[in-house]
Amino acid sequence: MGGFKKFLIRGNLVDLAVAFVVGAAFASLVKDFANSFITPLIALFGGKPDYTALTFKIADTTFPYGDFVTSALSFAITAAVVYFLVVLPMSKLLERLDRGKEKTEHECPECLSEIPIKARRCRFCTALVTADA
Repeated sequence: MGGFKKFLIRGNLVDLAVAFVVGAAFASLVKDFANSFITPLIALFGGKPDYTALTFKIADTTFPYGDFVTSALSFAITAAVVYFLVVLPMSKLLERLDRGKEKTEHECPECLSEIPIKARRCRFCTALVTADA
Protein backbone atom coordinates (compact mmCIF):
# COMPACT_ATOMS: atom_id res chain seq x y z
CA MET A 1 0.00 0.00 0.00
CA GLY A 2 2.93 2.34 0.69
CA GLY A 3 4.13 2.06 -2.91
CA PHE A 4 0.67 2.93 -4.19
CA LYS A 5 0.60 5.99 -1.91
CA LYS A 6 4.00 7.13 -3.24
CA PHE A 7 2.75 6.64 -6.79
CA LEU A 8 -0.32 8.79 -6.16
CA ILE A 9 1.59 11.72 -4.64
CA ARG A 10 4.49 11.65 -7.06
CA GLY A 11 5.10 14.99 -8.74
CA ASN A 12 4.44 13.79 -12.28
CA LEU A 13 1.00 12.41 -11.46
CA VAL A 14 -0.05 15.56 -9.60
CA ASP A 15 1.29 17.73 -12.45
CA LEU A 16 -0.66 15.63 -14.94
CA ALA A 17 -3.87 15.98 -12.92
CA VAL A 18 -3.45 19.75 -12.69
CA ALA A 19 -2.68 19.96 -16.42
CA PHE A 20 -5.80 17.92 -17.20
CA VAL A 21 -8.05 20.19 -15.13
CA VAL A 22 -6.52 23.35 -16.59
CA GLY A 23 -6.71 21.82 -20.08
CA ALA A 24 -10.40 21.05 -19.66
CA ALA A 25 -11.09 24.61 -18.53
CA PHE A 26 -9.01 25.95 -21.43
CA ALA A 27 -10.91 23.73 -23.90
CA SER A 28 -14.17 25.26 -22.68
CA LEU A 29 -12.68 28.73 -23.07
CA VAL A 30 -11.49 28.00 -26.61
CA LYS A 31 -14.89 26.52 -27.55
CA ASP A 32 -16.70 29.61 -26.29
CA PHE A 33 -14.15 31.85 -28.04
CA ALA A 34 -14.74 29.98 -31.30
CA ASN A 35 -18.51 30.27 -30.97
CA SER A 36 -18.36 33.97 -30.05
CA PHE A 37 -15.69 35.22 -32.44
CA ILE A 38 -14.55 32.59 -34.96
CA THR A 39 -17.98 31.60 -36.30
CA PRO A 40 -18.87 35.26 -36.97
CA LEU A 41 -15.50 35.66 -38.75
CA ILE A 42 -16.41 32.74 -40.99
CA ALA A 43 -19.74 34.45 -41.69
CA LEU A 44 -17.91 37.70 -42.46
CA PHE A 45 -15.75 36.07 -45.15
CA GLY A 46 -17.96 33.20 -46.26
CA GLY A 47 -21.35 34.86 -45.95
CA LYS A 48 -22.69 31.95 -43.93
CA PRO A 49 -21.40 31.05 -40.45
CA ASP A 50 -22.69 27.50 -40.37
CA TYR A 51 -22.02 24.96 -43.09
CA THR A 52 -23.52 21.99 -41.20
CA ALA A 53 -26.43 21.71 -43.63
CA LEU A 54 -24.12 20.90 -46.58
CA THR A 55 -24.47 17.30 -47.76
CA PHE A 56 -24.05 15.15 -50.83
CA LYS A 57 -25.70 11.90 -51.74
CA ILE A 58 -24.33 8.72 -53.32
CA ALA A 59 -26.68 5.78 -53.87
CA ASP A 60 -29.25 6.77 -51.26
CA THR A 61 -26.52 7.47 -48.67
CA THR A 62 -26.21 11.02 -47.39
CA PHE A 63 -22.77 12.36 -46.45
CA PRO A 64 -23.04 15.42 -44.15
CA TYR A 65 -19.67 16.99 -44.96
CA GLY A 66 -20.80 20.41 -43.71
CA ASP A 67 -20.06 19.48 -40.08
CA PHE A 68 -16.48 18.73 -41.07
CA VAL A 69 -16.09 21.95 -43.07
CA THR A 70 -17.40 24.06 -40.17
CA SER A 71 -15.13 22.28 -37.67
CA ALA A 72 -12.09 22.47 -39.95
CA LEU A 73 -12.50 26.19 -40.55
CA SER A 74 -13.11 26.84 -36.87
CA PHE A 75 -10.05 24.76 -35.95
CA ALA A 76 -7.77 26.51 -38.45
CA ILE A 77 -8.82 29.99 -37.39
CA THR A 78 -8.71 29.10 -33.68
CA ALA A 79 -5.25 27.55 -34.05
CA ALA A 80 -3.98 30.68 -35.79
CA VAL A 81 -5.48 32.96 -33.13
CA VAL A 82 -4.07 30.86 -30.27
CA TYR A 83 -0.64 30.77 -31.94
CA PHE A 84 -0.43 34.50 -32.58
CA LEU A 85 -2.08 35.66 -29.34
CA VAL A 86 -0.78 33.05 -26.85
CA VAL A 87 2.11 30.90 -28.12
CA LEU A 88 4.16 33.55 -29.90
CA PRO A 89 4.01 36.15 -27.09
CA MET A 90 4.79 33.49 -24.44
CA SER A 91 7.76 32.23 -26.47
CA LYS A 92 9.16 35.74 -26.75
CA LEU A 93 8.61 36.34 -23.02
CA LEU A 94 10.34 33.10 -22.06
CA GLU A 95 13.21 33.86 -24.43
CA ARG A 96 13.61 37.29 -22.84
CA LEU A 97 13.59 35.78 -19.34
CA ASP A 98 16.17 33.12 -20.31
CA ARG A 99 18.62 35.74 -21.67
CA GLY A 100 19.17 37.14 -18.20
CA LYS A 101 20.17 33.76 -16.71
CA GLU A 102 23.77 32.66 -16.42
CA LYS A 103 24.55 29.70 -18.65
CA THR A 104 25.32 26.50 -16.72
CA GLU A 105 25.71 24.02 -19.60
CA HIS A 106 27.27 23.86 -23.03
CA GLU A 107 27.43 21.35 -25.87
CA CYS A 108 30.02 18.60 -26.00
CA PRO A 109 32.07 19.16 -29.19
CA GLU A 110 31.98 15.42 -29.99
CA CYS A 111 28.42 14.21 -29.35
CA LEU A 112 26.62 17.59 -28.97
CA SER A 113 25.04 16.58 -25.63
CA GLU A 114 24.48 19.24 -22.99
CA ILE A 115 27.11 18.98 -20.24
CA PRO A 116 27.97 21.24 -17.27
CA ILE A 117 30.33 24.09 -18.09
CA LYS A 118 32.87 22.99 -15.45
CA ALA A 119 32.99 19.38 -16.77
CA ARG A 120 36.34 18.20 -18.13
CA ARG A 121 34.91 15.02 -19.66
CA CYS A 122 31.54 14.41 -21.35
CA ARG A 123 29.31 12.07 -19.35
CA PHE A 124 27.76 10.67 -22.52
CA CYS A 125 30.64 9.98 -24.90
CA THR A 126 33.53 10.41 -22.38
CA ALA A 127 35.38 12.79 -24.69
CA LEU A 128 37.81 15.21 -23.06
CA VAL A 129 36.39 18.73 -23.10
CA THR A 130 38.64 21.77 -23.05
CA ALA A 131 37.76 24.90 -21.12
CA ASP A 132 37.13 26.93 -24.30
CA ALA A 133 34.71 24.40 -25.86
